Amino acid sequence: MANKVIISGGGTGGHIFPAIAIANALRRIQPDIEILFVGANGKMEMEKVPAAGYQIVGLDIQGLNRKSLIKNLALPLKMLKSLVKARQIIKDFEADVAVGVGGYASGPLLMMANMIGLPTLIQEQNSFAGKTNKSLGRKAKKVCVAYDGMDKFFSADKVMLTGNPIRRTSVDIQGKRSEALRSFGFAEDKKTILVTGGSLGAGTLNDCVKQNIQTLVDADIQVIWQCGGYYYDTLQAELGNKLPNTIKLMPFLQRMDYAYAAADLIVARAGAGTISELCVVGKPIILVPSPNVAEDHQTKNAMALVNKEAAIMVKDIEAKDVLIGKAIALLNNESQCVQLSDNIKKLALLDADEVIALEVLKLINK
Repeated sequence: MANKVIISGGGTGGHIFPAIAIANALRRIQPDIEILFVGANGKMEMEKVPAAGYQIVGLDIQGLNRKSLIKNLALPLKMLKSLVKARQIIKDFEADVAVGVGGYASGPLLMMANMIGLPTLIQEQNSFAGKTNKSLGRKAKKVCVAYDGMDKFFSADKVMLTGNPIRRTSVDIQGKRSEALRSFGFAEDKKTILVTGGSLGAGTLNDCVKQNIQTLVDADIQVIWQCGGYYYDTLQAELGNKLPNTIKLMPFLQRMDYAYAAADLIVARAGAGTISELCVVGKPIILVPSPNVAEDHQTKNAMALVNKEAAIMVKDIEAKDVLIGKAIALLNNESQCVQLSDNIKKLALLDADEVIALEVLKLINK
């Protein structure tokens, strides 16, 4: 009889893409395995997971709203309903193991799995564990992490340094620079910056580029500007006809490998999944951590690289004044670019998806 695995979590690409990578690795190792995803209704996993070829069930769950206390009044009831539904999902699917990758849905699903004695594995992507994962980690059988020193959050005998699963197609950039630049309509003899705010976009990064279009043109720099679907229509309406052909505005990058291959420098948020990809890509990077995440974990992620001289960090609050200037200065400092590139490559962990998948299968066999 085929093994059955539930993978829960989502909310952003940073949770969804690693989850899909683990599922793909499980399928490669054990082709007849049955996998069910559990996500949060209304979140992007409900669209992205079926597109990757997997079945998903949604829980009616939300995160804590820090701006509106009234919106949190329904939280206890939603949590209770989600726990009841999670129990039913586990029972109906006859799961052998549950995997949590972070995001709203992973809380109730793993909580219920722990309650009924189903083995659980947590994949903690950040350098600073959130409250939910710290709580779930007490009963989890294994905690797969991407940074050193995570035994300050979890029992040392459960922690395993695996790295974060990444989209292998996205980091496959060898020998693609010329075709990548051509795909954006760019010249090969000019420097190129990739600015990416992740799957949802980043307002600060968009403002930085928007306010410095002429500065970038004067510096003879090409820009791949991934602004996020939420911001695209407004920016396109405002700038569409005025943008020079050296600045390519896009809502989402279908070919992330081309964007990485074309770039001489990458400016990005400091989400765990993004950083894991950037370590493998090995280009010089400037990280601008989002201030809008729980426990400021993006700053902690960025500092883990800065402390190893593998990245430069610019605070979100300072970005509008200094980011583009620093990016241009870095592009013109070849020795610093080489040093950053060499140091970040040392942090790359490529096979996290398969290492984690094997740990999941070990839990079933126990």
